[in-house]
Amino acid sequence: MAKDNVGSPKIHQLDLKRRRLTHILAVIGLCVLFYILGAWQNKTIPSLTADSGLATKVGCESVLPRSNASSSLPSDATLDFDAHHQQSVDERSMVIEKFPPCDLNFSEYTPCQDRTRGRRFARPMLVYRERHCPEKDETIRCLIPAPPKYKTPFKWPQSRDYAWFDNIPHRELSIEKAVQNWIQVEGNRFRFPGGGTMFPRGADAYIDDINDLISLTDGNIRTAIDTGCGVASWGAYLLKRDIVTMSFAPRDTHEAQVQFALERGVPAMIGVMATQRLPYPARAFDMAHCSRCLIPWQAYDGLYLIEVDRVLRPGGYWILSGPPIHWKKHYRGWERSQEDLKKEQDSIEEVAKRLCWKKIIEKDDLAIWQKPINHAECIESRRIYKTPHICKNDNADAAWYKKMKACITPLPEVSSQDDVAGGELKKWPERAFAVPPRIRSGSIPGLTTKAYKDDNTMWKERIANYKRIIPPLSQGRYRNVMDMNACLGGFAAAMMRYPVWVMNVVPANSDQDTLGVIHERGFIGTYQDWCEAFSTYPRTYDLIHASGLFSIYQDRCDITYILLEMDRILRPEGTVIMRDAVDVLTKVKALTDGMRWKSQIMDHESGPFNPEKILVAVKTYWTAERSKKQ
Repeated sequence: MAKDNVGSPKIHQLDLKRRRLTHILAVIGLCVLFYILGAWQNKTIPSLTADSGLATKVGCESVLPRSNASSSLPSDATLDFDAHHQQSVDERSMVIEKFPPCDLNFSEYTPCQDRTRGRRFARPMLVYRERHCPEKDETIRCLIPAPPKYKTPFKWPQSRDYAWFDNIPHRELSIEKAVQNWIQVEGNRFRFPGGGTMFPRGADAYIDDINDLISLTDGNIRTAIDTGCGVASWGAYLLKRDIVTMSFAPRDTHEAQVQFALERGVPAMIGVMATQRLPYPARAFDMAHCSRCLIPWQAYDGLYLIEVDRVLRPGGYWILSGPPIHWKKHYRGWERSQEDLKKEQDSIEEVAKRLCWKKIIEKDDLAIWQKPINHAECIESRRIYKTPHICKNDNADAAWYKKMKACITPLPEVSSQDDVAGGELKKWPERAFAVPPRIRSGSIPGLTTKAYKDDNTMWKERIANYKRIIPPLSQGRYRNVMDMNACLGGFAAAMMRYPVWVMNVVPANSDQDTLGVIHERGFIGTYQDWCEAFSTYPRTYDLIHASGLFSIYQDRCDITYILLEMDRILRPEGTVIMRDAVDVLTKVKALTDGMRWKSQIMDHESGPFNPEKILVAVKTYWTAERSKKQ
């Protein structure tokens, strides 16, 4: 057979094919190499700059596109969520502080309920005990110290009964309320026997007495408010019946009572019934309670009982024990005349009747009234009772620095006398995820049933991501949790599986007032302007969540003071989760680096290309004693 010549066309074509194949293989190899390199780079945190120019969000979040992709902590993550209060502080590893520690006498500083500032205001109607926040020249720019020997509080449910003495070094209540079993000192800790002024057998037995009169276990009653709460034992023992209580009391009526409540892991905040509305929306609570809370319910044309009526949902209950109830038995111990006590009770009964309330029962030391489910008959009764009249042209939910009004808050109109005004609520726990009546009726512009359901799905995915990046979340490390921009309460709903309670906060200047929705879901919360301090003691929250908050406030006030307020109310070694645009979080992180926080910016759970990022921070452990050494 003849051989091909070297320069023949066949050999030339073969060489071309080989070169093409080599070229194709080289291109494929380079593509694979750059793909691997790009994938490796996407696993790292992108470079963050203050001028990245990404858009920020305002108000309630819209539901963002979801992805199966998830992010986790980089391999060099150093955040530590565990408590190490017995370990020494390595001063060489401390960040050079931009914010110095405050003096030890600020250890229990409550900026808007400061006793010295309160003395400037009138004493009638307890105006001096209302919120009076510091002016700009009175604000402090330092970190509130924990008391020496501060320890991590007991875990729930043990914390309901015990607290460390060093965390709240006050013996006054154990002496003043010794007979009533509020609190006892046992060595280096406090014990809370569950007693109260009107329930010497304990809060549990007292609640059982209430349950004999109205059912507390069928799911109809989920939210409660306790006026003048003491150390919140009533709210503490209601929790095992799936009833969550907003307990409040004035600053220092008795030393640190609200602080004790929060140390126990029980919802509470500083508050007083004086001249301003309570910072909650209308129709917020299923049950209201006063056990010798010393509020003059019959005074000022029934103003305080009218305010209870505003925040009580249709069909809700008001429970009163203590003066003047059962006065024939107790008048000597109360050191009041029978005539005076009878007159007080008659006046309360008259106010309740004018509010269209029905007295359900009075038995022993308990009296219970019920608010009507609608105002169909109440409107007719105005022909008989000229006062209080029904309010007109009033936003019943407006409660931030709004004066109380001596008029009845009108209920939404109904088509039948058997209809529940505003819409009937589901029983708990179905209520947590059922579509709230305020959304179902379309009373909040822009919020639809679909948006509500999408919001719940979104927060379920987000909490699953939080659980991955913050393992202690599901291990009982946190008890008192705050959501600083709660929107529809989706965060709180998704946290239900964990042993926590959530203080849902809706900024008072939000475009959409969603706090009523949150209460309809069976959760509790309050209005707040974050340019001011929150009504609580220092070190009262384990975990703080803030979604889109700094985008809202960065042009309204100095966000430095918002971060300092977060530091004030956060417990040592507590955790903060912030979600916002990357440029906003970059500014925030620059500030927290000078606050003894360890923080890290992470990708959104949908992946690194989402402009929203997550900043997770841990407040380091330090006390006033150590700060002095430094």
